[in-house]
Amino acid sequence: MRTVFYSAIVLMGGVMVFFLLIPVLKLILGTNPSQLIRTMMEEEVLRSIILTIRCALGATAFAILFGTPLAYILARFDFKGKSLLQSFIDLPLVIPHSSAGIALLLVFGRRFFIGKFFDRIGIGFVGTEFGIMTAMAFVSAPFYINAVRDGISFVDVRFEKVARTLGASPLKVFFKITLPLSWRSIVTGAVTMWARSISEFGAVVIIAYHPMTASVLVFDRFESFGLTHAA
Repeated sequence: MRTVFYSAIVLMGGVMVFFLLIPVLKLILGTNPSQLIRTMMEEEVLRSIILTIRCALGATAFAILFGTPLAYILARFDFKGKSLLQSFIDLPLVIPHSSAGIALLLVFGRRFFIGKFFDRIGIGFVGTEFGIMTAMAFVSAPFYINAVRDGISFVDVRFEKVARTLGASPLKVFFKITLPLSWRSIVTGAVTMWARSISEFGAVVIIAYHPMTASVLVFDRFESFGLTHAA
């Protein structure tokens, strides 16, 4: 029975590996190397890749700055409405990302007061890098917040209490105890969010078709020239 069981789970796991791996291998190995090199040397492609990396870094930096305190609150405090707040944070993970792009367009467009405010100080979101970063941050920040929340939750609160009894301020405890002990989760969350931001398409294409990120450029090549050029 043990042999049958292990054989079954290996077979079923192998099906999943096959399902995840074969499309990626086909995409890589099925592309003409010379055509790939020519495409990579195109100015539009290089500019798109650099833009994508830069905007993803900007979105991740925003999440690190404002998401880390939020993760600390969720990990260390119990309050009324905490579950509801957590649900709102996770909401961008479950709604269609095209709908997320429309929601962002309604908020940061020039017709809403937030969009009007930023427009008056010279910051636009529609068709700009700020718009791309906003879309990336909106759909990817939950990955960072949840990872850091879990990391801080695993830090023994007694370490923080001992530091407080020795005269350390809450701010010093946060930077000297909490963050250093949860740095792995912070790095994991940041890398995951950055990677997810790079791949974002639905929200980005709604708020900023131009300038084109890599995912939007792939879609544009597919629509304009077909499967081979997109690949």
